[in-house]
Amino acid sequence: MAPIAPLRRRRRLRFLPLGVGVLALIAGLWTGLARIGLQLPGGTPQLAEVHGALMICGFFGTLISLERAVAIGRPWAYGAPALGALAALALIAGATWPAGILFLAASAALTIVSAVAVKRHPALDTVVLTVAAACWTVGVARWLNGFPFADASGWWLTFLVLTIAAERLELSRVLNPPRSAKLLFGVAVSLVLAGAAGAGLDGRFAPLLGAGFIACTAWLLRYDLARRTVHHAGQYRFSAICMLAGYGWLGVAGALLLASPWEPGPFVYDAAVHAIAIGFVLSMVFGHALIILPAVTGWQLRYSSIAYGPLALLHASVALRIGADLTGAAEPRTMSGLLTIFALVAYAVTLMVVSRTAPRAANQPVQS
Repeated sequence: MAPIAPLRRRRRLRFLPLGVGVLALIAGLWTGLARIGLQLPGGTPQLAEVHGALMICGFFGTLISLERAVAIGRPWAYGAPALGALAALALIAGATWPAGILFLAASAALTIVSAVAVKRHPALDTVVLTVAAACWTVGVARWLNGFPFADASGWWLTFLVLTIAAERLELSRVLNPPRSAKLLFGVAVSLVLAGAAGAGLDGRFAPLLGAGFIACTAWLLRYDLARRTVHHAGQYRFSAICMLAGYGWLGVAGALLLASPWEPGPFVYDAAVHAIAIGFVLSMVFGHALIILPAVTGWQLRYSSIAYGPLALLHASVALRIGADLTGAAEPRTMSGLLTIFALVAYAVTLMVVSRTAPRAANQPVQS
């Protein structure tokens, strides 16, 4: 019984960064509505200006760090999510500069944790995970130094895209892909990094970044495990559809940047950002929640086909947002933000209700 008590205490401590990450998500969504024109209490201009940092660093960065710490299984690895949570709280409190310093420390800690994983298991996927974490660090450093936000966000989105791509590369081993697949993956990663280094989403190398996103999309659609599990049933198929739909939006973001002029306008920039952050990344969250949340929290979650409803709403919101950006329509843009929030709330409620009414024996973790 001795080893069980420390494990339970450690698991309870995981709820602190998890809870703060969710708080950052709520604050980010709230300020996002303020940015698209809704007059909301608490949607102060100061907080609305850090909407992107709340979503990418505060929510995604903290949760990715927590997931990595759980995978490493060492107490020191929890430094990254702890720092990320403190940074998110500082950002919500309006302390932007201290938050930036804490995010810099969190991203550096995640890079170190990822580098330790490379030492333990040297492979292309662990190397790319380390590079991805370093991209988060670079983005925060440029944000703190006053570079255009499109520059910093390019590095942050590169962090998210490469993290997900590397994790999918690891899972693709079961398909025994040819050696050329790793070479193609390396080419795609190199294109993304080169585009991010060229001032990200709003610089003259934005088309290069777009080409990298398209190359990642092509690789994922060709070699990802989801191509096989989409033919299965139940949770396997749901997770695979989340993956494949997300890859489609990553390709759309790449196409928008590739087809844009050397200096993409704000609407192309906004469309590309939300195609990745909502269409690609949040679709991955929907697909992985039933696997990651039980591992992090110990909660038993159950899949239900009802989850397809919120998933459809999520992707409809992305389509509405991109269409509104490209046409300059204000009302559909506002509706897209509301629809995104409704999709997230509906998915969370679905998981809670179904899991509470389901027998625990029915909850089986899967990979797709």
